Formats: sequence, C-alpha cells, structure tokens
Amino acid sequence: MIKITRALISVSDKTGLIGFAKYLESKGVEIISTGGTLKTLSENGIKAIAIDDYTGFPEILDGRVKTLHPKVHGGLLGVISKPEHKQKMEELKIPKIDLVVVNLYPFVQTVSKPGVHLDEAIENIDIGGPSMIRSASKNYRHTVVVTDPNDYKTVEESMKVNDGSVDADTSFLLMRKAFSHTAMYDTAISSWFNKLAGEKFPDILNLSFTKKQKLRYGENPHQGAAFYEPLFTKSEFSPLQGKELSFNNMLDFDAAFHISALLPDNTVCIIKHLNPCGIAYADDTLEAFRLAKRTDPISAFGGIIGIKGTVTGELAVLIGETFVEGVIAQKFEPAALEYFSKKPNVRLIEIQNFQEALDEMDLRPIHHGILLQDRDYATITEKDLKIVSKKQPTEEDIRGLMFAWSTVKFIKSNAIVYTEENATLGIGAGQMSRVDSVQLGATKALNVGLSVVGSYVASDAFFPFRDGIDAIAKVGAKAIIQPGGSIRDEEVIKAADEHGLIMVFTGMRHFRH
Repeated sequence: MIKITRALISVSDKTGLIGFAKYLESKGVEIISTGGTLKTLSENGIKAIAIDDYTGFPEILDGRVKTLHPKVHGGLLGVISKPEHKQKMEELKIPKIDLVVVNLYPFVQTVSKPGVHLDEAIENIDIGGPSMIRSASKNYRHTVVVTDPNDYKTVEESMKVNDGSVDADTSFLLMRKAFSHTAMYDTAISSWFNKLAGEKFPDILNLSFTKKQKLRYGENPHQGAAFYEPLFTKSEFSPLQGKELSFNNMLDFDAAFHISALLPDNTVCIIKHLNPCGIAYADDTLEAFRLAKRTDPISAFGGIIGIKGTVTGELAVLIGETFVEGVIAQKFEPAALEYFSKKPNVRLIEIQNFQEALDEMDLRPIHHGILLQDRDYATITEKDLKIVSKKQPTEEDIRGLMFAWSTVKFIKSNAIVYTEENATLGIGAGQMSRVDSVQLGATKALNVGLSVVGSYVASDAFFPFRDGIDAIAKVGAKAIIQPGGSIRDEEVIKAADEHGLIMVFTGMRHFRH
C-alpha cells in the first residue's frame, strides 16, 4: 500500500482535474503544482504550493526548467523502505512525493494543425513531464503515477477502499500505462521529425498504436484479436450498425475501401477473402453493383461491398437480396439505413471522403520483424502505354485496357482479369502459374454465362511464356495489357501477332503478394 499524503500535479489536459484535486484535498493531501495547473487550482479554491516555493528555485528559461530539481525527483525516486534513502532524504530535507499527476504538452495536437511552424512544435516537446513520469514509474512500489484523466476515478476508488492508500496492483497498472504513455510521446516526436525530413524509411523505425477496439476473434474463432490505430491517424472504421467486427472483416473492409477509393466515382467492388470477385463503375451505384455482382455472384455471398458513392434505398434492397457481411460507402441515404436496420447483423461503415482517408504506407508483419513499403498508388496515363503488337487499339480499346489495368492491381498474384470497358467479367487470382490464372478467369466468367469474347485482359506482371497468350486467344479475348520486361517478350509479342491480338506494355508491375 502507498499512503497518499503529498501529490505533485502538472497537467496540460485539465479534464476532471478540479474534481480529483478536491477529493485529494478532502483527504488532507498536500498538493504541489506548476504554472497553468496551479492557476486553475487556485481559481477553483484549491490550495496548492507553487513548485518554485517548494523547491526554493524559480522557474526559469520561459518555464522550460521548473520540475528538474533534486527535491522533485528525490521525492519521486526515494525508496523509503531503504534506511539509507530515508536518511539521505531527511538530511537534504526532501519530502516524499507519493502521487504524481502529469500529462504532457500537446505535441501531437500541435503538429497535427495545418501549417504548424517548427518552433511551435519544439516548444511543445515536454521535458520535465516525461522525466517525472519515468521517475515515479520506476519507483511505482512507493510512488503512484497518473497520466490519464480517466484514471482519476481508479485512484479515488482505491483510496476510499484502503483508507487513503493506493494498493500495489493499482500502482502497477498505472505504471505500465505511464511507460506506454511516454513511449508513445517519444515515438510521436521521432515520427514527426522523420516526416518533416522526408525520411520514410529511417534507420530506427518507432511505431506506436492505441487500441481502438477488441475484435470478435482473429482469423479463426480460437484466436484473440484487437484493432489498433496509429499516431496522427484517426481510424474511420467505425460501424454505423452491425455485429462486432472480426479480424477477417477488418481486412476485407480495408481492401474494399482501398479499391473503391482509387477508382472512379460510382465504383462498386465486392471483396471475398481479400480478393475482389467483381469490380465495376457506371453512371450510378445501382448499375455498378449489378455489373460487379454478375462477375461472380456465387462468391459474392458473404462478401464485403465497397462503394465509392451513395447507397440509395433501392441499392440497399438489391444488396440485401444476397447475404453480405457488410458495406462500406461514402454515404448511406436514410432509406438505405432504414432498410439495413432490419438486418442488424450487417455492418455498415460510412467514410465521406475516401481520398482523405487513404494512408501512404503498407506495413506487414513477418515472423521476426516487419516489412514497410509505399502503398501501390502509382498510376499510368494513356501516354505511358507502349503498343507492341501489329494490331493497333482504338480509343475504345484504350479505355477498356486502362480499366482492366486499374483493377488488376488489386488482385492477388498471379493475377489476370478479363473486363469490358467498365466492368470485370472474370478474375483469376492467386495461382502459382500465370497460365492457370488465365484459364481460371475465363472459366469463372463462362460459368456464370458471361462471354469473354472481345474482352480486355490485364496481367499484373509479365507473361513468362507464350502459353498464357495462346490461352487468352483461345477464349476469344481482344486485347492484352501487361508490364512487359520478360526475356521472352519477343516470343510473347509474336504470339499476340499470330492470334491478331492487341498488346500494350505499361512498363509498370502491380504484383500483389
């Protein structure tokens, strides 16, 4: 047990401060305070000792130095159960500080403001606060540390139960939170300065995430899982309704969001196990959904729908004809929300500005570390295309090929997609052989009654052999768009010419492992 007789309070976030300080005062706790916190306490009739009166040393250098003093840190770090510590503290007239309540200068809030100046950011780097937190945390068996206003009630409840003392378990819990708090603070500073310097891949990568929610389970029901959001980023994945999200749901929602965000307005994609089973855009989202679903209506069962546009009441009814896990869209009309309210298990997520919600970096864990890369947001224009076949494409063909190219980047490699000008027809994903993906995509289209004759075919990486071209010609496709770059490009181009196919090279690969 730690008897609370003296507390040092210095906070930027004054949420709940007055109520907590009044409780401490009612228990006879002596309060020491600094700057703005002292002013707030005094204005509310709470007696507190100014830090410079306590230390006998004035605050200096515009307040940069006020708590960095042996009387403060000796009071926080003294192990009073050790006779030599107790003797030295008495000799130097250092009273024990039993409770320190500190939250730090608002660095994250400051640098998150548009156009923040470097000098303003630097002045919001707290020095004394983290030092006090670390001192108290190291000595948690004798000093209680509070960094979160939500924990004021926790301390009060412990003191009420324990006659003015805080129990060891509570102090240990608050210590763990405090070290996490300072670690996150230092990470924020490090990350911001790296970003300021344009350094995306620093020698030391510091990451900090806060838990947003516990998930139903991981990839399988026997696996626990939680969702964390990173510093400087507020997750938009807050369902309007629906069951608690699982690990797999989150992955599929993320895939649906990214695909929809990077394609034209009124795009609809249907995701199943991280792969799109249909993508289309049209003049309205209703028609786009019809086109996307027809690509693979069987796989659409139990999928996640991504919509860059509005979900109308009519579209909601159409979506509801098949079981879906959820829908992520820019907007749900009241009629759509009313319809889905009768299907309470369907998760609905609304993100009004898809483009602003995109993130830049792709982080993936592996057994002994993490991999970090830029997200694949690179695009090409028609001017970047290199026509390598004898047969030349029309303007309509170019539009179709560009749509095919814009969709294949979202499909797991080896990836092949057959499309019309604005909608997928057949998707071959995740095969070990590219020719298998060619055959799978055509077969899936034919299985649902869609013809790939005259279609556009995109490949995420080059064709290593002519067998893929022969297979594409066999099903009657019209044109192929691919990166090129194989040592057998000449053989592949020759095959396209033999079959009278259009072939264009992009010079860019979209491999998605």
